[in-house]
Amino acid sequence: MKVHHLNCGTMRPAVTPSLVCHVLAVETTEGLLLVDSGFGLRDAAEPAHRIGAARHLIRPVLDPEESAVRRLQRLDLDPDDVRDIVLTHYDADHSGGTADFPRARVHLTATESEAARHPRTWNERSRYLPAQREHGPRLVEHDPAKGDGWRGFAAATEIVPGVVLIAMPGHTRGHAAVAVDTGDGWILHAGDAFYHRAQIDGVTRGNRALATLEAAIAHDRRLVRANHARLAELWAAADPALTIVNAHDPELLRAAAAHPRRLGPR
Repeated sequence: MKVHHLNCGTMRPAVTPSLVCHVLAVETTEGLLLVDSGFGLRDAAEPAHRIGAARHLIRPVLDPEESAVRRLQRLDLDPDDVRDIVLTHYDADHSGGTADFPRARVHLTATESEAARHPRTWNERSRYLPAQREHGPRLVEHDPAKGDGWRGFAAATEIVPGVVLIAMPGHTRGHAAVAVDTGDGWILHAGDAFYHRAQIDGVTRGNRALATLEAAIAHDRRLVRANHARLAELWAAADPALTIVNAHDPELLRAAAAHPRRLGPR
């Protein structure tokens, strides 16, 4: 499967480096599949309604040209061919673009679907706005615990051929990572399981403000730390057939787009 690495939403929080919304566009035999969707055209038109107060914290640019629809068109790919969207979680910067693909199936963990539709806490009520789902997305819920596992992750299930949904709660109640088999290796999109490569590579200098932001909005900080540790183990293993990316680190996006098999320790 051919995979394109796209930035579908630049964000410029006041005290952190500029961030991206890293979306994978996967060309499959059945059509196009997206991993996350970034911000969409409706978010750019109605930021207060669809993103809410969080827009003042993350400060999205909301350029329509960064939407997945426009990115696909510039690749000469037809947005109408998007059959599936796999969400790491339902935060607006990951799910906003789903409204631009109303015919696509939207895959996510059953736990995340429940959290988005029936938020329990102030954290969940502030991040999951009804406006994000007013277009009536075709949600397809999955329970990774019923799958066969993946590379040591017990709660992982193949949801379409070559695409595995891996339970990785912490950032949100039902957060997941997504692994894509490209045919010559795997891409592991960890979503918001970590914010910056410094949290898993053991070398890069991190940003304290970004780490503070991550902790402030986490559903379970203990699980976030556990995810960092597990992903650090994968990174240190330096498997040449595994590329690890996340949602918001611009350097990981640049490196994956240029040399998808050269990430990890040298």
